[in-house]
Amino acid sequence: MEAFLASFGMVAIAEMGDKTQLLSFFLAARFPGRHWAIIAGIFGATIANHFVAAALGDWVAASVSADVMRWVLGVAFLGFAAWALIPDKFEDSGKASRYGPFATTLVAFFLAEMGDKTQFATIALGAKYASLTMVVVGTTLGMMAANVPAVLLGDRLARIVPLAKMRFVAAAIFAVFGVLVLLKVNLGLGLA
Repeated sequence: MEAFLASFGMVAIAEMGDKTQLLSFFLAARFPGRHWAIIAGIFGATIANHFVAAALGDWVAASVSADVMRWVLGVAFLGFAAWALIPDKFEDSGKASRYGPFATTLVAFFLAEMGDKTQFATIALGAKYASLTMVVVGTTLGMMAANVPAVLLGDRLARIVPLAKMRFVAAAIFAVFGVLVLLKVNLGLGLA
């Protein structure tokens, strides 16, 4: 039970204000009224990502130095910032994604979680606790606790802030995270 509670609490708190929470708002705005398909995509992506992360916990902890990880994360966040500035075809054409809300969310969330602080938290928890199942269930439910409200409020946010402007906000957030990581500012990633 300790593995579940620690995993749930750590991820639910770490996810607040995280890039994947911003992605939840964005997807809800992109697919208005399709909340349950988005939530199912988040759930599927989180289970897959966190299962792999927890399973690899021991290996990563023993093989990758904190300094190398800091550079990888910092450069990745700066790359995401640049990528966020590129207008999406959806914004330009007004057409919905051809893959629909579930598949779009599943892929986008899985990729967004790669290298994310909650993924690293899951890796650490997988290394610490013997119960892989409790770690994955706890981290997945923590992720859902933080992101389901973001999905349910996302379409309301889109009425206030247009999607074209949200990409600039996302780019700024990614750039700030990238610079902070490179400057060794402790973001709860254990890299400073």
